[in-house]
Parts: sequence; C-alpha cells; structure tokens
Amino acid sequence: MINVVKTQIPGVVIIEPRVFGDARGYFLESWSQRDFDAAVRPVHFVQDNESKSRYGVVRGLHYQKGASSQSKLVRVVSGRVLDVAVDIRRGSPWFGKHVTCELSGENHRQFFIPKGFAHGFAVLSPEAVFQYKCDMPYVPEAEGAIAWNDPALGIDWGLPEADILLSEKDRHHAPLALTEDLFDYSQDLYAL
Repeated sequence: MINVVKTQIPGVVIIEPRVFGDARGYFLESWSQRDFDAAVRPVHFVQDNESKSRYGVVRGLHYQKGASSQSKLVRVVSGRVLDVAVDIRRGSPWFGKHVTCELSGENHRQFFIPKGFAHGFAVLSPEAVFQYKCDMPYVPEAEGAIAWNDPALGIDWGLPEADILLSEKDRHHAPLALTEDLFDYSQDLYAL
C-alpha cells in the first residue's frame, strides 16, 4: 500500500511507501506494479538505473524526445537530494513550471516524473545513491536537455552556486525558450 501525494502539476506525484520499523531496522515494499497502476497510472517500467554522486553534483535537466520519451520513478537509497521535474509540454497551463521534492534514504519517498517533463537533481548530502525506473530504454540520439540554471525557470537547487558540480555537457544546454523538440500538451505521450 502506498500513499500518493499530489503536487501543483497534475501527473507529477510523490509516493510514500509504508515503512515497517522496529528495533531491528525497517522493511518497505519499494515497488509494486499493482499498487502503482491503481494509485498513479499504468506504466510498464523496462529499465532500472543507479547513480552515485557527491555533494554539489547537479544532474539535469534531461529528457528524451519523441517516441523515446520516458516516465521516471526515482528514489534515493542513501543520502539526500533535491529532485526537480519541469513541465516542457508546449501549450500546457504549467509550461515552464517545476515541482521539487526532497528525496532521502531516511524519508523513503519516491517521485514520479511523467513523460513530457525534464528531470534533474542536486545532491545535498556528502554522497547520494540515486535509483530510477524508466518506462523506455535510454536512446542516445533522443537525448534532450535544458539549462539547469535557466533564470526563467527560477529553480532553487538548495546549494550555493560555488558548490555546484556539473558535467561538461550539462554546462552548455540552452534555456527552455531556445530549446527545440519539446512536447505538445495536446498529444497523449502514452499513446506513442
């Protein structure tokens, strides 16, 4: 059984699994297709990924284009991150708006980012192990990204700018207003 917390953008949700704890430790069910489909939406995940990053790392804002677009269900196994989902569906009432969620090994929360959103996260702890389920495999030629620091998005990453560590690729993405190959709000991305 999971608790689903709605956010200000429909479809982007926070999932809180039931955690059973005692003096020995804890147990939780981190994934149930049946519960997820009933509580959120039917999604068939096909790939699990894991990354380990140190304090100050910002990864994002990434997405996959067209028929390769991905839904992601993300969680942190250890450490603490600020996770971000940005609506990049042209015509959406929430276009360019974002939702943030703190994920940690302690709160066990999960964050569902549907198709049509760019995704990124910032590591707030000394180190973090980050896991995510994807409903489409990664396709290098379908990669898309927008600038993590686009002032029009107004994202507070929870880190002093001097502490932010980026990949060379993530240093050079265009702002949302100059990004092509976005999504169309009127198109059902789950019907592709």
